[in-house]
Amino acid sequence: MIERIRTALILVAIVLLCMFASTSVLPMMGLMLLMVAIAGYEWARLIPNQQYILYAAIVTGISAGTLFLPQSWPYLWAIALLIWLISLSWVKQYPEKTGWYNKSLNVLGAILLVATVIAIFALWQQSPWWLMYVFALVWCADSGAYFAGRAFGKRKLAPNVSPNKSVEGLIGGLALTLVVILAVGFGQLKLDATALVVFIALSIVTVLASVQGDLFESMVKRKAGIKDSGKILPGHGGVLDRIDSLMAATPVFALGLWLQQQFLGGF
Repeated sequence: MIERIRTALILVAIVLLCMFASTSVLPMMGLMLLMVAIAGYEWARLIPNQQYILYAAIVTGISAGTLFLPQSWPYLWAIALLIWLISLSWVKQYPEKTGWYNKSLNVLGAILLVATVIAIFALWQQSPWWLMYVFALVWCADSGAYFAGRAFGKRKLAPNVSPNKSVEGLIGGLALTLVVILAVGFGQLKLDATALVVFIALSIVTVLASVQGDLFESMVKRKAGIKDSGKILPGHGGVLDRIDSLMAATPVFALGLWLQQQFLGGF
């Protein structure tokens, strides 16, 4: 437990420094590329792919190039959203149907990882507080689900993929995040009724996406016969284990925020 806490504190310190200590894009960009390089290597270990280093290098290169093509970002997030929607049926039908586990995961994984990096970077560019808000949603959803699940959990959410997750835990996570959503919407953003409804809807969809991200990575690891995606983070496993929820949450929120700004004028 001490090792896990120590690692978490170091990670939080590094991320916060890159987010808030400088207005230069270089620290955040460097952190994102390092993250995707490690996560890409770990993803390659989970799927039918023996070229781990090459795969990580390709995904990192694509991410670096896409960082300088902001006009392509919303399309990338939309494609990632489509993949996450399709993956809902994969989780639901596992382990009876596992046809999705093939070399196409090389492409799908690259899209999801690049979309994650770009979404995190785009949210940070708009305001570090938007990125902090998404982090808060994911953390509160995880914490609320953990405690509600331990106290009330009876009905399994996806027993064949993640036996410890329950419907009651999901409800508890949503309830806790709703407190954060309303506090930010009312207290910080001071949204009117229409904007608040949109903000709540986008935030809840983001939380649900984060749950799917966690379930999807758990399913891929089960199929690959691997407990943790890596060992680089003592007490936590791999980078992919730490960002699985964010892989779905950040592109969904970034796309929703972009659409809201394009058509409704922004929050």
